Amino acid sequence: MSAFTGATSDAVSVPGAGADLLAALLDGMDAALCAFDADGTVTHWNREAERILGWSAGEAVGRHGFEGWAARNADAEETLKRLMGAMKGPGRQIHEFVLLHKDGGRVLVRSQSAGVRGTDGSPAGVYCAFSEVHVQLDLERSVALSEALFDDASWGVVLVDADLRPAVVNGHAARAFGTGRTTLLGRPLGDVVVHGLEELEGALQHVLAEGTPPGPAEVWVTIRINAEERRRCWRSGFLRLSSPMAEVPVPLGVAWLFQDVTEERLAAREADRLRFRWSQLHRAGAAAAECEDPAEATAVLLDFALAGFADHALIDRPAGERRLTRALATPAATAPGPASPVVGGGIPLRYGPRHPALQAWDRVGTVRATAGRTAEVWAEAHQWPGDAAHALCVVLRSRGETLGVLTFLRAAGRSPFEREDVVYAESVASRVALVLDLAGAS
Repeated sequence: MSAFTGATSDAVSVPGAGADLLAALLDGMDAALCAFDADGTVTHWNREAERILGWSAGEAVGRHGFEGWAARNADAEETLKRLMGAMKGPGRQIHEFVLLHKDGGRVLVRSQSAGVRGTDGSPAGVYCAFSEVHVQLDLERSVALSEALFDDASWGVVLVDADLRPAVVNGHAARAFGTGRTTLLGRPLGDVVVHGLEELEGALQHVLAEGTPPGPAEVWVTIRINAEERRRCWRSGFLRLSSPMAEVPVPLGVAWLFQDVTEERLAAREADRLRFRWSQLHRAGAAAAECEDPAEATAVLLDFALAGFADHALIDRPAGERRLTRALATPAATAPGPASPVVGGGIPLRYGPRHPALQAWDRVGTVRATAGRTAEVWAEAHQWPGDAAHALCVVLRSRGETLGVLTFLRAAGRSPFEREDVVYAESVASRVALVLDLAGAS
């Protein structure tokens, strides 16, 4: 006897209390489902099938195939034959065919059908789950998009759960973090993000609470890769993920997509810095040209040069063989003001033989130096302001002669001088040297 024997006009025909349970399960499915016995008679028809085609369970159950109601007569036999072929074939079979809505409209569906076995193992019928093709295509596109994002995307993609721990990491993101795709799963982001973690987690928490932001944001982070720290700028987009199964949206986490724009940002920052510095030099030259006193002109040049570049500037002039005297200095941090000549100058400075200013003098070049952990001791030993931690010493040259040494100093809170800073410092020094040379010739 067929496993589907006893079908009636109900959606499910199962004797006893199990019938209600099975009917509830079938009617609660998101996919349309119908079933046929071994003879091709409809035995099951759930509510989603009724929604798609308009035929109720009472109208569908008990009919032989689709002929005369849910398919054109010319197609009905072939459609049933293809579906019933799954009864003897292995696994599931996928088909696309046209059915008819109750109002006469055509509906293109995609089905998955599989055979059902009786208690003795013989073929007993077929069940068929189907959906409208466009719905299936939407689902397949979503799945394909997800797979593409996590396999081939040129953006980093990280799914972060509600506890702010990565749940899925794609290959691009794993390379950006310097880890494997599974290494970060379930671990705090703080295991790899050294600096910028608070800003990043704050953005994720905001998305969980308020929803998807209107546009991308740029986040600077420092990540640890193989005991090495690297500072990166990631242009990031955030999407809040909510469960489509809940009546009230329940946050599942955040989809975080990012792209490394560090090189672009550093290049833009460097361009802005260069524009500012050369603008300052232009303004300094124009202002110094209006000064009658060479000392005042020198002070003006240094005041313009210090903006955004250094905290202190000093000029040491020669006073014999490898001996220098302090001629001009900016005030200490406790007494801000413009650069000015040193009162009571002329006493040689007690610079040691390895002092950066003397090294610059000997090399007729530029010398950079940075303090160790004891910056105050270092600054005092070099007879510089107490907050000095980084130095850049440039010789003042004009007409083939060394007229002194110009020293720029930065406090510990700023970065050391770099190669790009040397070019600017030497440009300032050439202007200062010209003023000093003219003053000496007058």
